Amino acid sequence: MINLAYKDIRHSLSKFLITAISVGILLGIVIIMIGVYRGMVFDAKVLVDDIKADIWVVQQDTLGPFAESSRIHEDLQDQISYQNGIKYASAITFQSFQLENSYGDFKVMLIGYDPFSKIDVINKAKLIEGRTIQKQHYEIVVSQKTNYKLGEKIKLGRDYFTVVGITKDTVSNSGDHLIFTSLKDAQILQFTYTNERIRSDEGRGIHSGNPYLVNAIVAQVNDSYSPQIIAKQIEETIHKKVFTKQEQLTLLLQKVIKKSSKQIGMFTAILIVVSIIIIALIIYTMTLEKIKEISIMKLIGIPNFTISKMVIQETIVLGFLAFIAGNGFAYLISGSFPKRIVLLASDSVGLFVVILISSIFASLFGIYKVIKTDPAEAIGG
Repeated sequence: MINLAYKDIRHSLSKFLITAISVGILLGIVIIMIGVYRGMVFDAKVLVDDIKADIWVVQQDTLGPFAESSRIHEDLQDQISYQNGIKYASAITFQSFQLENSYGDFKVMLIGYDPFSKIDVINKAKLIEGRTIQKQHYEIVVSQKTNYKLGEKIKLGRDYFTVVGITKDTVSNSGDHLIFTSLKDAQILQFTYTNERIRSDEGRGIHSGNPYLVNAIVAQVNDSYSPQIIAKQIEETIHKKVFTKQEQLTLLLQKVIKKSSKQIGMFTAILIVVSIIIIALIIYTMTLEKIKEISIMKLIGIPNFTISKMVIQETIVLGFLAFIAGNGFAYLISGSFPKRIVLLASDSVGLFVVILISSIFASLFGIYKVIKTDPAEAIGG
């Protein structure tokens, strides 16, 4: 039977390969869409995972700092540090910026942190060039994807910052590339010289706002204490909203990116269903195109079971070749997307199994119709 399938494939090899590649490209698009969804979920967790904190303290009655605006005074850092069970505490800020260089315009999230804090905000495993920030002013660490080079000057607000470090795979929950400055510089940019103030007040020397605000205070809890208990304790004593790391991750996934991920997930599901239907129709049509050949095989005494096995074997070979082509296509173009694409082998294999089963069922329908057709009528037609 394998020999029959091999001979039939070889007889129309070019058409078989073109069909396999076409189906593969369709599978590749589905794999990419699944990767977009996975990438969105992955990006949502990167920043929270990279900042080595057990709890997040934000403005009362907010879901900040990612879901809503949050502003608290940085002096709360000292109050939190003195709480029973707290190991370290550190203030941080978050602010979106639109930057421009020779590679074009792009959006980034600027994170301000205390470079002398014992809580790591920059994941040193992702620092691929240079160093972290070591001064209180005018140093910046950027993402590799921004295409800035070590030593390059970047203007933020009224000041120029020198690139001292470059990271990889550092993104915000929305997929924007991260840049890092000292907390003092970030406070000036966000709370004293806001983008609106820069446009309206530049040249007039007007200084407004409170430079001692931050968006959140993060803290590490001693190993012998529960983050949940410490979070509740801080809420009761300083009357601010406190999230554990797990609560922050859940919030990001369920509140911040839920709508976008749901839309992409639904679109991906629709694309999978449409792809299954299209591939099934292709397999069904291919089977019907063999009606004369199969009729001749029936006339010379080849059993229906043997014919069915031959067609199913061809379907499996087609699915396997399409699987290879689809994965190759997906990996080839995934790097050209502006956002992260996460391609998992388990997703590809799962999709392959679904497509293969659907294709086999489609081929069985085609076989049934062909076998039921009178050989003399089929050959005569």
